[in-house]
Amino acid sequence: MLFSNVFTATALLAAQAAAHGAVTSYVIDGTTYPGYEGFAPATSPKTIQRQWPDYNPTMTVTDKKVMCNGGTSAQLSAPVKAGGKIKAIWKQWTHQQGPVMVWMYKCAGDFTACDGSGKKWFKIDQKGMTAPPLSGTAWGTNDIYKNLAFESTVPASLAPGNYLIRHELLALHQANTPQFYAECAQVVVSGSGTGQPSGDLLATIPGYAAQSDPGITVDTYMSKADTYTPPGPKVWTG
Repeated sequence: MLFSNVFTATALLAAQAAAHGAVTSYVIDGTTYPGYEGFAPATSPKTIQRQWPDYNPTMTVTDKKVMCNGGTSAQLSAPVKAGGKIKAIWKQWTHQQGPVMVWMYKCAGDFTACDGSGKKWFKIDQKGMTAPPLSGTAWGTNDIYKNLAFESTVPASLAPGNYLIRHELLALHQANTPQFYAECAQVVVSGSGTGQPSGDLLATIPGYAAQSDPGITVDTYMSKADTYTPPGPKVWTG
């Protein structure tokens, strides 16, 4: 009986883990870079991705883990041209309601000292609900469900420098129980641009919106709304 209980608990944990997901690799200007996949940083290969402790969801927008899923450093970085393409790839994803948001953050210097603090995060891409109803599948996260990939363009006018790029999935499949999934990678932007967003286009992470924001608390099954606005600032296109 004890064996049966242990087996059942183990199976339940495995099922819960299978429902979650994380970015596990990137294609940047045509070159593939592995992300972090394991749970043993000491034995994992070097990566451009900030290594995360688990791929369970973050439940509140004010939790520090929401920034980079708890990742604080990576040993490598990838070059990308301003105007270039960055594609994030997932190995698994099961949720179909919620937005995809892609953020960047300019580091003041070396990546080793870049902690993502301050009001310096900005969106370069996002996809929320593209057609009602809220309970349907016309959502950004459904693209991940179908394709396990999301490609964005780095703004062509973005000033060169060291940047964090953050891919965030906000799963809204459970009423009043938003689930944030975010990972960060390190990229070095090249080019002759001078563009930098300012003002209302910038945000602080964690806390880029209130937990009560309609884009976070929306009940995708009971709400009668036919539109949806992702939380946080608007996208900066340069």
